[in-house]
Amino acid sequence: MSTHTNPSTPRERLVVVGNGMAGIRTLEELLTKAPDRYDITVFGAEPHPNYNRIMLSPVLAGEKTFEQIVLNGRDWYEANGIKLLTGDRVEVIDRANRTVTAMSGLTVPYDRLLIATGSTPFIIPVPGSTLPGVVGFRDLADVDTMLEAAAKGGRAVVIGGGLLGLEAANGLKVKGMDVTVLHLMDTLMERQLDRSAGALLRHELERRGITVLTGADTAEIVGNESVSAVRLKNGQELPADLVVMAVGIRPNMALGKAAGLACGRGIQVDDAMTTSDPAILSVGECVEHRGQTYGLVAPLFEMAKVAAARLAGGTEAAYTGSVTSTKLKVTGVDVFSAGDFTGGKDCEDIVFRDAARGVYKRVVVKENRILGAVLYGDTKDGGWYFQMLKDGTEVAPVRDTLIFGQSFGGEGAANPKAAVAALPDSAEICGCNGVCKGTIVKAITEKGLSNLDEVRAHTKASASCGSCTGQVEQLLALTLGDGYAGEAKAKPMCKCTDRTHDEVRRAITALELKSIPDVMQRLEWRTPDGCHHCRPALNYYLLCEWPGDYKDDSRSRYINERVHANIQKDGTYSVVPRMWGGLTSAKELRAIADVVDKFAIPTVKVTGGQRIDLFGVKKEDLPAVWADLNAAGMVSGHAYAKGLRTVKTCVGSEWCRFGTQDSTGLGVKLERMTWGTWTPHKVKLAVSGCPRNCAEATIKDLGVVCVDSGYELHVGGNGGMHVRACDLLVKVETEAEVLEYTGAYMQLYREEARYLERTAPWVERVGLDHIKRRLVDDAEGRAALNARFLFSQSFSQDDPWAERANGSVDRHEFAPLAQVG
Repeated sequence: MSTHTNPSTPRERLVVVGNGMAGIRTLEELLTKAPDRYDITVFGAEPHPNYNRIMLSPVLAGEKTFEQIVLNGRDWYEANGIKLLTGDRVEVIDRANRTVTAMSGLTVPYDRLLIATGSTPFIIPVPGSTLPGVVGFRDLADVDTMLEAAAKGGRAVVIGGGLLGLEAANGLKVKGMDVTVLHLMDTLMERQLDRSAGALLRHELERRGITVLTGADTAEIVGNESVSAVRLKNGQELPADLVVMAVGIRPNMALGKAAGLACGRGIQVDDAMTTSDPAILSVGECVEHRGQTYGLVAPLFEMAKVAAARLAGGTEAAYTGSVTSTKLKVTGVDVFSAGDFTGGKDCEDIVFRDAARGVYKRVVVKENRILGAVLYGDTKDGGWYFQMLKDGTEVAPVRDTLIFGQSFGGEGAANPKAAVAALPDSAEICGCNGVCKGTIVKAITEKGLSNLDEVRAHTKASASCGSCTGQVEQLLALTLGDGYAGEAKAKPMCKCTDRTHDEVRRAITALELKSIPDVMQRLEWRTPDGCHHCRPALNYYLLCEWPGDYKDDSRSRYINERVHANIQKDGTYSVVPRMWGGLTSAKELRAIADVVDKFAIPTVKVTGGQRIDLFGVKKEDLPAVWADLNAAGMVSGHAYAKGLRTVKTCVGSEWCRFGTQDSTGLGVKLERMTWGTWTPHKVKLAVSGCPRNCAEATIKDLGVVCVDSGYELHVGGNGGMHVRACDLLVKVETEAEVLEYTGAYMQLYREEARYLERTAPWVERVGLDHIKRRLVDDAEGRAALNARFLFSQSFSQDDPWAERANGSVDRHEFAPLAQVG
């Protein structure tokens, strides 16, 4: 219930020093309890509004933008009548006169003061630690410094193999730096992981190309005007363009100590979050409570709730300490730890290992209650173990199946909704924002919330990393019953998985999965070998991501791509040799005529793509037909492929009186550059020699229209049942630019489109503006895309007909069935 002051009574003045997560969470709680009690002023040392500091790692890795991690924009402060002063650090607290003075000279009086100054990164005091290029990992400015360094490439050394250090190392590696992690102890994240889980984590990081040195003690940071290396006490020297210090944090208690507040390891507070001065409260990483300091978000939010209740006039709320859990925020690395896993006298270790899947679970039990848990590779039951740990739940009834998780040992757990229903209201659902089940259910009920976005807006549950989204949706379904329509979801790849095409592609890249079995195992496919929907898609995604490394799996292709010809309704096949830009010669035509006669091919037809199609070829004759066409210099036209089909041209300036450029010559260059590529769906190009557009360039996947001053590039068109005219992408002056834009466009489509998605729906889905930003506005990015396309082409431009005509590949596909009996 809210506490309101008499309108005629002047409001008390509340000053908050610190615009971080703990201080502003206190205000959020306070505004729900006593919205009219205080005139509030907030000082923030950073120039930003309140943001989610624990999501800096995804910002560094490029998975989120700063805007996506803002918790309270400036409009929130304005809407709640809060005066926000950013970029102005408080330097003095005058307790006698109850004022604070900031670095700008501004002095503000208070009746109640809340100190939430957080923590500072610990910089180990070795020579060179103050050199430019040495940075902590604590705020957005640190992230900006790291991103600026990563943009130049080079080498980074991260000192510290704890949570922050590993998240920094992963982000810098993703951004292209060579990264080495130095850790003083023998086990990474030794405070959160036991030796076995730490070894699995180290193996995964090394597989990603991150060098890990344990037992590494830093002696000196080397450099003159900026950092150039890190020297260890054993004499080893590691070149470095950037050094990230992530060896720990210290409570930022300098302001409180200077004001004469009682301080130990931090600003000392009692269970009411009150300091040694009754008018001053303190919350967050800067405080010491009962001899403990905390660096994780859940305790901060628990402190905030108590401080808000006390500021609102309550006398009962008390903070008695926290049991904490941790989770590593590195894409594709699932790590969870809670409680005390060191074990010891009278403790039992329950351990599950699956080395092939990279799964390790350890639950420490004492007197039939969970003391601690470590999970690696499969963390979905972390919340269940943690809740039982906090509640002191008796686990004897489920002791035999405890290690297998809630689906075996939990009440009603076979049904995910029942599992969530069985959780108490105090169960934490969203660890990032400290939101429990009861808060979510209450918001849904009292505010009439009906979808995920509304729950996020009112409670912040699932608004950060998103790992709790499934549980929030289950709470919506449980609370609303038949009134919950469910969230609109992207369609899964197939019935073998719940993952979408985009999710699978991201996982293939992030986890460096390089085979179909690896994908299916790591992403927990429901079927052992997949199906005819997912296997071709996975085969394409792997080919696209790992050119030269991944070997094409013919078993994961449709029949036309497997035998490199188009099957017809009578079971015979059609063969289409490539004619570059629609050009042919007497030699090629003579070879085609000879093949028609030799193999009694019944139908010969000119196609819409300016080629000749031979219909009615028997499957067993295909290698011999190809051999004869190869002998005349003809290669596969890939008329069967999810790849380039044709480049249609008009005769252009060489012959036509209206032609402005050599459209045929350019078409041949485009076709020779792009043939053999594998793409999400078929691709057709065209070059018209003038705006009369005889080659129909403006309804192709990419079309070039020649004009007097150069070339217009059009994208995203198609004919067929639903004709779509192209969008104009750009106008360029030279053939070289046409070739670069085409390669870049093809690669962007290859990397972003979903399997079986043609360019027309892809362009409509991502938007032309997005494509222009990537190709037109970003010359460096365009060149990189083109380079990746040409690199992949170096592994793709082998004629599949020639390989099969000589019997060296897929001989079994064309052999007639043996006669039996």
